[in-house]
This record gives sequence, C-alpha cells and structure tokens, in this order.
Amino acid sequence: MRTLLKNATVYTRDGFIHQDLLVDGGCVRFPSSSLFESESVDRILDFSDCYILPGFVDVHVHLREPGFSYKEDIASGTRSAAAGGYSAVCAMPNVNPAPSCKGNLRLQLDLIEKNAVVRVYPYGTITKDQSGRGSLSDMEDIREDVIAFSDDGKGMQEENLMRQAMLKAKSLDKMIVAHCEDERQLKPGGCIHDGTYAKQHNHVGINSASEYLQVERDLRLAKETDCAYHVCHVSSKESVQIIRKAKQQGVRVSCETGPHYLIYTQDDLEEDGKWKMNPPLREKEDRKALIEGIQDGTIDCIITDHAPHSIEEKRLGLDGSKFGIVGLETCFASMYTNLVLKNPLDPECGVGAIRLEKLVELMAIKPREIFHIPGPLAIEDGCKADLTIVDLNRTWRVDPSKFYSKGKSTLFEGKTLQGKVVLTMVDGAIVFDERAGGIVE
Repeated sequence: MRTLLKNATVYTRDGFIHQDLLVDGGCVRFPSSSLFESESVDRILDFSDCYILPGFVDVHVHLREPGFSYKEDIASGTRSAAAGGYSAVCAMPNVNPAPSCKGNLRLQLDLIEKNAVVRVYPYGTITKDQSGRGSLSDMEDIREDVIAFSDDGKGMQEENLMRQAMLKAKSLDKMIVAHCEDERQLKPGGCIHDGTYAKQHNHVGINSASEYLQVERDLRLAKETDCAYHVCHVSSKESVQIIRKAKQQGVRVSCETGPHYLIYTQDDLEEDGKWKMNPPLREKEDRKALIEGIQDGTIDCIITDHAPHSIEEKRLGLDGSKFGIVGLETCFASMYTNLVLKNPLDPECGVGAIRLEKLVELMAIKPREIFHIPGPLAIEDGCKADLTIVDLNRTWRVDPSKFYSKGKSTLFEGKTLQGKVVLTMVDGAIVFDERAGGIVE
C-alpha cells in the first residue's frame, strides 16, 4: 500500500517543514514533485494544518494481561495506545504469572503477537515473584525477549539484592527500571499522601522520603556498578535534584514523569478514587521542580503510567480505591494544552513552559534513544514509517465512556483539551484513523 500524505508540517532534524510524504513498504520517502507525477499511489490523504510527528513511545504502561484482563487486556490497551498516537509501548510486569522466567514470559508474548495493534515491549521482573525481595528472576534466560528489568509497583527493599541485580543487568547489557519506594518510610495505616490536604482528611502514607531515599541509594549503586538505571514516575523535588546531580557526575541514569504530576498538586485532591495513584500528587514546590527538570533535561521522558482498573475498584474513594489512572488517550493533548500552550507555574504569563519540539522529544525521541526502541528519531527520507499525525487546532472534551481502554478513571474527565491525534501509523500501516472511525482492523 503506497500512501501519499499531503500538505502537513513535518518534524525533521532541521525543525518543522512543509513536506509531502510518501509511505511505501513501511518506510517514508521524500520524493520530488516530479516523482509524485510519475509514480502511482494507492491513496492520497490530505492533512492540511496538521503536524506529522515520530510515533509516540510510552515506556511505562500496564496492559494487565495475563492475569487481570477484567481491568485491561493486550487488545484494549494497545487500541487505547494507538488512539493516543503511540506506535510502541513498554508493558510493565505486574501480571500473573510474573514474567520472571521463559515459560511465564511466553504466555505474555503469545498474547502480544496475537492481539497487539502497536508494538509492545514487555519488561521482565527483577525478582522471581516481583516483590522487591527474595531472589533474582531468570534474567539471563529472558534477556532477549524483554526491554529491561523492573519490579514496578514494588521498590527493591534489599540493597545487596539490588546490587546483584544491577551487576547482572550490566553483564547482560540491560537496564534496571525502578519504582522507588522504601517501605520503611511509609506511615502505618496510611495509603496515599502526607501533604496538608491529606493530613486534614486523615490520608497519610506515601511520603516523598520513601521515593527519594531509594533514588539516592540506587544511584549510589548505579555509580558503583556502572549499570544503566531508569527511575520510574518521579514525583518529588528531592528526587529531581538527586538525579540532576548524578547526571552531572556521569552516572548512567535517566528518568520519567507523568502528566498528572506536571499539572496537578495535592491541593487539587478530591474524595474520589480517580485522584489515587502511586506515587501520589505532591506539593506545588514538587511540581515546580518537575517542570524545571523537564526544561533543563534532567527529566527525559513523559509517560502515562497507564494503570487501568475496573469501575468498581475505582469508586471506593481515596482510601478504598486501587492505585492508578489511565492516560494513553489524553497524554499528548493534556501536555500540549497545559505545558506547551501555557505554564502551570504561571498560567497568566502567556508563554508555555516548553515548546512543541520539546514535547516531541519527551514523548517520542528520548524514549527511543534511552530504551533502544526502533523507529524514527526524526522524520527523514528512508526512515521507518512509525508516525503520529496531530491537529493542534482541534479542541475536544474528554469523555471516558469513549475510551478504547477498559479503564475509565482519568483526571481529565469533562476537561476540554486542545490537540487531537487524528492518525497513527505503525510500520507504514494505519492502525488508527480518526476520520475513518477510529481503530483500523
């Protein structure tokens, strides 16, 4: 199928340019106008006033299958990703059975091969039962089929075990990806937060120290072992500063944060399960540090931490609900609206916190570079046709009932956002076309 994409603005190494693209055989070509006249194409799609970007990559997604398909499955989760402009996602290992050995991982890989509509790269666990304790998984046996090793959802509680994991990962040329949470710092009886609002409403528990103290420990170990190390969903100002210093010292560290930490704070909390995630929303000073970390390059990636649950599991308030919200279908628009068009630290200043080019770097370029994921770092002649096309002028109201994801819990419900994904292409095949009705089977 030869497809001509006309009249769009294209993200290239030289910036944004107006350029028609020919997609042929899974690759992008920049033919001349005379070549257009002499070559036949199967279809012509006009994208006037739209932008063609490298396909987004989310390195922190929970697809829930195998084991928890009532929350999400490979089919629904990857359709949600396609609708959000993602051509690739990395699937976290909180599934059952845990992908800690070849047999368990094979179950997940078979489901991915059968049902995924975008590329899916699974994580292997660090420990055998994905508990942050005990013994290491069969890291060497599964290394060829996993993107990295993580016990996401559980911090590694034993320092020597983390050292062993880093040494093993280093020998396998793989990355350790860490959910940093020191359980010794958690407050008994609490579940979500330690901020002012939370204290007033008897919600206490996951404080900043539980995150940054483990970040500090792990960076010391990463420096010692020379292991590539990635910090999940950074939420605290202390973590940002520790990571910034480690980068300056040459430690092989990268990190990520999510839209909810960049837009909201603990002052926005409501008695509703959709506000419950781990780590929790923190204070204004933390949000300020995160935005500054994005601006100066300390924070490398924006991820969604897409963590779907059933409606029943999310309607039990802040205390009773499960941790996690969904984000694949709202991430780009929420970031374009709240970070590119304006600055959450000064909404009246009339200037965004970052430029569109920086958002593309955070959502598409850096994730590919850090995790060595195939696909374009810029759109150029001969590159792989993993593309996302967005209409930056479109405004739309977030209606979770229309999500492809089984999860409906989002902080953006009812919000009007600007910037709409209109088409997603993976290896030259259109997997989502908003103008043709959505997911292309």
